[in-house]
Amino acid sequence: MNPDYNISNEEALLLKLCRLAFTDEMHERIRKLFFAVTDWNYFGSLANKHGVEALIYHNLKKYDLLADIPVDVTSGLRNALMLNLSRNTSHIKVMEDILKLLNSENIKTVMLKGLALELTDYGNAGLRQMTDIDVLIRKDQSIKARETLLSNGFVSLPLKSIIYKSIISSVGKHLPSLIREGTSFEIHTELFGAGASKLTTYLYESSYETEINGEKTFIPKPQIFFLYLIKHLFLHELNKESQLRLYTDLVVLMDNHREEIINQELLSLVTQAGMEEILAQRLEPTGRFWGIRFPEWLNEFIGKWISQDSSDSFIFFLRSPKENPVTDKSKFYRQIIKDIPGYHRKLLFLTGDLFPTISFMKNRYRCKSTWKALLFYPHRFGKILYLFRKK
Repeated sequence: MNPDYNISNEEALLLKLCRLAFTDEMHERIRKLFFAVTDWNYFGSLANKHGVEALIYHNLKKYDLLADIPVDVTSGLRNALMLNLSRNTSHIKVMEDILKLLNSENIKTVMLKGLALELTDYGNAGLRQMTDIDVLIRKDQSIKARETLLSNGFVSLPLKSIIYKSIISSVGKHLPSLIREGTSFEIHTELFGAGASKLTTYLYESSYETEINGEKTFIPKPQIFFLYLIKHLFLHELNKESQLRLYTDLVVLMDNHREEIINQELLSLVTQAGMEEILAQRLEPTGRFWGIRFPEWLNEFIGKWISQDSSDSFIFFLRSPKENPVTDKSKFYRQIIKDIPGYHRKLLFLTGDLFPTISFMKNRYRCKSTWKALLFYPHRFGKILYLFRKK
């Protein structure tokens, strides 16, 4: 076991390789860990589970270490990079088509998450794994954007309830996904929840212009983008479905834009978002396990908000990143409700969640019969208890 953090050499090496910028000291530490590894299958399995195989392959190749790894593990890492390159190329082509359609309607599109990071901080080299395309569009233009794409070959995933049609741009993290050629496209209208819509507006309006194959699009500025990625990571962790690649995004951004991100304005934005504890508990592991150094004022802030078991929680996540049962479903559900603006929209969401469509019920509970699906409706009433239950 690695004595510093009670983690194995395989786990420590994986963490150290999850970045793009390295000092000579980091390089030496990586080499020492590399030659202390004994279970390469575990190392490769963890890299796969955390969605960082392509980046790991890139960094091991950079330091000429691949020859000392078993061939089957190396092949798995390399294949992930090739798959990323193919998938990302396809996503970029679909995004170019989307931008042509939306730009023709004068709809400003701000790229988020994987694609934005891949094309900027990751260098468009297939190093950032992504599964879909996410963008931010102004709420009053979101339905127009959706209808434009629906009339040009995209197909929408179904709504859980017909009630949601009236609040489609206010429910959930994004509008129902649009699918074309195996690519999922998601339109976001709110990023920080109902109480911090000004931050979404700020991210949208302050984004800077770039292009994809001649088509205009926008990228968020590093600091507000960083804060959004913190919120995104928090929601994934609430649902027990996070990956190390989301922490890697934070490390890469801090390595590339430290002065722009780590300053007093960050705390001002965090206070506006009501995300003090959320930020502190995601920054602490980057300092402890990646060696990111923070100024004293930020260390004091982190110390004020972190919980005693934060390190243990991160180590559990490191070893078991996904498909863990949600330990506090009520907290996750209350967060969903909290992020919906207006009491009437919250009520409509809750009603639609308690009484979804029959087609949803058949799929959710694996029923072929309508009558059998109807028997599961009372089961959904238990969600009301989530609003009041404490852990």
